[in-house]
Amino acid sequence: MPPTSWKKSPPELVERFSAALPAHPDLVRKPMFGYPAAFVNGNMVCGLFQDSVVVRLGKEGASEVIANGAAHEFVPMPGRTMTGYVLVPAEDAQNSTFLSAWLMRALSYTLTLPKKVADKKASKGVSPKARAK
Repeated sequence: MPPTSWKKSPPELVERFSAALPAHPDLVRKPMFGYPAAFVNGNMVCGLFQDSVVVRLGKEGASEVIANGAAHEFVPMPGRTMTGYVLVPAEDAQNSTFLSAWLMRALSYTLTLPKKVADKKASKGVSPKARAK
């Protein structure tokens, strides 16, 4: 559960994020912890967290942009760094062209990942007959 101290993303950032998402047939928009996010093949590509944009670049991609000062690691809670994810610089998140480039890079990386298999725990409690449908 997210702490109550987390704030909502500004409406203008939500709108810019939505408009900048790449057009891809497998891209699915759905919330993650109450924030807009995008997934492909069950893997998170990018999303919003408070007033920031988070993108998935993988361990190497994230290390590269952090090392060259282009982004910062994503730490949603103290001591909980999300490896492979970075925060898009605020200046880039405010520019639709730059934001689109970050989101496209995240999509390109995430498309290389294997498709996530549905969690068997999630279907627990569902009758075998209902699962067969």
